[in-house]
Amino acid sequence: MSQVSRLTFLLLALLVGLVACGKPPQPPHQAQLMALGTLVNVSIAGVDDARAARAVRAVEEELNRVYETWHAWRPSTLSEINRRLAAGETVSADPATLAVLRKARDLSLRSGGLFDPGIGALIELWGFHSEDRPAGPPPAETAIARLLARHPSLADLVIEDHRLRSTNPALRIDLGGFAKGYAVDLAVERLRELGIRNAIVNAGGDLRAIGRHGERAWRIGIRDPRGPGIIAALETHGDESVFTSGNYERFFDYRGVRYHHIIDPRNGHPARGTLSVTVIHDDAGTADAAATALFVAGPQGWRATARQMGIDQVMLIDSEMRIHVTPKMNRRLIFQSQPIPEVIVSPLS
Repeated sequence: MSQVSRLTFLLLALLVGLVACGKPPQPPHQAQLMALGTLVNVSIAGVDDARAARAVRAVEEELNRVYETWHAWRPSTLSEINRRLAAGETVSADPATLAVLRKARDLSLRSGGLFDPGIGALIELWGFHSEDRPAGPPPAETAIARLLARHPSLADLVIEDHRLRSTNPALRIDLGGFAKGYAVDLAVERLRELGIRNAIVNAGGDLRAIGRHGERAWRIGIRDPRGPGIIAALETHGDESVFTSGNYERFFDYRGVRYHHIIDPRNGHPARGTLSVTVIHDDAGTADAAATALFVAGPQGWRATARQMGIDQVMLIDSEMRIHVTPKMNRRLIFQSQPIPEVIVSPLS
């Protein structure tokens, strides 16, 4: 993912330079840091370097705090919650923790369970619970079937007042499809508290952009799922999050078959039929969860899921490299690759 992040920002700078007229804007302050298990790029415009550097340090602290709190497998607040819920205990939690879990559960319900942070045991079974890429083979079908028979889901999480309990001992929470967006939202909120009005926080290719770069909008590249280049670019409008889920992010190949980390909660296997999904929304946590849910929904089901989740800007690339887009997204895309793949504009109504 680090190559994707670096490429996105290089292309951003190049494209802005190509379209600029008159005096070019002052180059933004850019910094790279390791957080959330990935390379994070922070770009800040309109302030001096010293102030920008202080803001970057604040972003790093915020991201590290989220990582240490919500890591599902290392010692963390979440791993302790998982341990106690599995033991049948009722867990007291602070308001901030409860708010995150409520939002994740709400997004899961709105997705019809296609985004489901309650399947952490399945994620572990496939070997996608750590930063190290698994080598295969895929887990035995009997092991997958045993887990599915227990129907773990975040819907099993009961939140009462300031307490948590589970109605299913198989529940294991993994916020991997939501925590990055949540962390980016907090990082942008921290920047605003520091008076920063123009910035991008890009965590491994998923980002939120606020404000502008000088007199012009930020321009963002969307990765081509077939390789290291970008397939399209777009300009952000004020305050927007752009999140992509792809089968190239975390995967292993075994006997000629690619097994990626986006698990379909309905069958316990990596979702098929989709190469990548890009979602734009004003909330990064929602965009993160929606990109996962729409990837699982696939070329036939993504429109219904988008309607349920209140998402109107989507680009889905199916396994045949056909591009399915909502009308609102289609009007914004500037395709970079040649020839342009087949584009199917699909209204949500």
